[in-house]
Amino acid sequence: MTTAQAPIGSGFSASSTADDVIKGQDLTGKVAIVTGGYSGLGLETVRVFVGAGAHVIVPTRDRAKAEKALADLPDVELMDLDLMDPASIDAFADAFLASKRPLHVLVNNAAVMASPLMRDERGNEAQFSTNHLGHFQLTMRLWPALCQANGARVIAVSSRGHRYSPVDFEDPNFNHREYDPWKSYGQAKTANALFARALDKRGQPHNVRAFSLHPGGILATNLSRHMSDEALKATGFVAEDGSAIIDPQTGKKTLEQGAATTVWCATSPQLNGMGGVYCEDCDISPVVSADAKTIGVFFPGVWPWAVDPAQAEQLWDLTEKMTGVSFPG
Repeated sequence: MTTAQAPIGSGFSASSTADDVIKGQDLTGKVAIVTGGYSGLGLETVRVFVGAGAHVIVPTRDRAKAEKALADLPDVELMDLDLMDPASIDAFADAFLASKRPLHVLVNNAAVMASPLMRDERGNEAQFSTNHLGHFQLTMRLWPALCQANGARVIAVSSRGHRYSPVDFEDPNFNHREYDPWKSYGQAKTANALFARALDKRGQPHNVRAFSLHPGGILATNLSRHMSDEALKATGFVAEDGSAIIDPQTGKKTLEQGAATTVWCATSPQLNGMGGVYCEDCDISPVVSADAKTIGVFFPGVWPWAVDPAQAEQLWDLTEKMTGVSFPG
């Protein structure tokens, strides 16, 4: 059965760092893949995994940038991957599966946010394609290695941005409605959460569990590259001098604090036997009503549409049709 969407009292908080939640854990012999692992939250996640003894594979579209970012980290392997290119995803998965290694942790972290309207070669809107469709195909193609681990976790990095929009099942690609970059982002982040719920249901018999999460609002990432300075200041995350405001209790986090929930979901023994839930601040989130009070990014909790089991199944069916990829289990 799916874990209840309610806090468990983990003992951690919004201020906890990735180093805090990994403390005392030994990941020696474990293999992890972290998409977007050479910048921002992904890079911090990789650093902590490697520090605990894991061997980490980082998919990359820019090998030179990745090599520079990861130069000081031992036991990191780079492999080429473009999440908007189905052929690239298949090639990456085939190469990994050919190594016969189990995959203990898959962190679907790479993302684009509030970008101008762009499409992949299939005509799919870019935010939905990168943030959801590409990660869905990657997970399905890597499924044999996840099962081989006999105790794997798949982590979908979602966001409180899911509140901007549910999934529009009639027009996910904005073919018949006006494009809104924030509604597109919200739809993609809702999809991340729903994907984790549906995947966990399918993964339980194979000892593969899935979680989604909100990392917090972190200015020190590349996600905000499509936002103007004025728009950034309007969010309340930036001081007048342009520096980042850090206040974990209102969601404004450092990279180290932002990666904490990802690492907690991926490794914490507190979550053994659990799955299919949306987390934040290193705990399972409560469900809150979708109304004017909770629309603000500083109000904790997950909106019902991001954890609804019926919508999770509807999204799964839609995604299989859009990608041509089915669950192999």
